[in-house]
Amino acid sequence: MSLRETISQALKSAMKARDSGRLATLRLINAAIKDREIAARGSDEVQELTDADLTAVLTRMVKQRRDSARAYEEAARLDLAEKEMAEIAVIEDFLPSQITGDDLEAAVARAISTTGANSVRDIGKVMAALKAEYAGQMDFAKAGALVKQKLA
Repeated sequence: MSLRETISQALKSAMKARDSGRLATLRLINAAIKDREIAARGSDEVQELTDADLTAVLTRMVKQRRDSARAYEEAARLDLAEKEMAEIAVIEDFLPSQITGDDLEAAVARAISTTGANSVRDIGKVMAALKAEYAGQMDFAKAGALVKQKLA
């Protein structure tokens, strides 16, 4: 089952369960996907969005909500921050599990060796390799810091 079908099934389940919080977030996800499809129509080749494209949309949504939650916490608006965190939890249900800890270090080491990186100037090559292989599966801010640390 594709990611789009999974999201549609979750939307139907939330409607049946009358889960208004989850339903609202799933509708936001569908709106973001439709926006991405409309943007893709502008190009010469009209094609169906792949699961990788949808994962990128969901990852961007999570990042936006994390930034918003941080801003709300700084402004002492904890109720809005909690709402953003609840939306993040729903969106992350559709993302692949995140690579952390030892697995992250192993992935970074593997990317460094395959790209032949040996200085801080090569961070871009290593990050491009990581993004190609682990799109949606890794926090690239943490990975970037780790790559910089290993190459320094």
